[in-house]
Amino acid sequence: MKLSLSVRVAEKFHAKREAALPLDELAGLAAGAGFRALCMRASQLGTHTPAEQVARGCALLAGQGLAVSMVTGDFPIPENTAEAPQALRRIAPHLDLAQSLGADLIRVALHSEEDIPWAQRAADQAAERGLRLAHQCHTRSLFEQVDESLAVLRRIGRPNFGLIYEPANLELCGQDYGPATIEKFAPYLFNVYLQNQRFDPQGSTKLSTWCRGEVRLDLIPLWEPGGIDFAPLLEALEKVGYTGYVTSHQAALVEPRAMITRTAQYLRSLASFE
Repeated sequence: MKLSLSVRVAEKFHAKREAALPLDELAGLAAGAGFRALCMRASQLGTHTPAEQVARGCALLAGQGLAVSMVTGDFPIPENTAEAPQALRRIAPHLDLAQSLGADLIRVALHSEEDIPWAQRAADQAAERGLRLAHQCHTRSLFEQVDESLAVLRRIGRPNFGLIYEPANLELCGQDYGPATIEKFAPYLFNVYLQNQRFDPQGSTKLSTWCRGEVRLDLIPLWEPGGIDFAPLLEALEKVGYTGYVTSHQAALVEPRAMITRTAQYLRSLASFE
């Protein structure tokens, strides 16, 4: 497995359109901490970004020895708004962006049954370029629950359409996210997102789900106890033969440099990464 850092670490949790750090500084911090790739989002480089700026960003990352593990090309997808599935209907700019950054994986979003045929068409277009699409385990989507996610993946039925396993969102939806679920998801695993949380009825963060309503929690760093136990999850991923990226998908809950460094150290203490 390989370590990746989401550029979300340079975003505010509720302001996903604003970059708090320039890409050159973020890339230097990531490479210095031992990450092998950045998970790119539109707050840094997106489908709205001029081609010349994308090319400069790609060269900057290459200079730091960083790959791009995945591309989330617009703002509605991470914001999970009603517009998020529109990328499936106009997937070409997302494919162009991924190719420009040397990435082969693109995050997309599905909210309803009518999005499934569009996901099939988008996957077919991606396959023509040797690219893949993936959907995160995410609240308020067709991928809230384990069995529902598997059913949708089977209905899409494209080998280049897979899943971003993300235990925190599964926990929010009252789902088992442990080794048994990883084994079920194994044929579809294209990426892994890790973020941490601690449930609290008086928690500072309020999130909404379709399957169980509103949930209150506190966001905590990956290394902080009392949240998700990541060690058995990483062990289970190794057991099913997952060799892709494991991405820290957290906002900067402490100062960004400390957040990036401590996250890399913590994850490397749990598993062997390339």
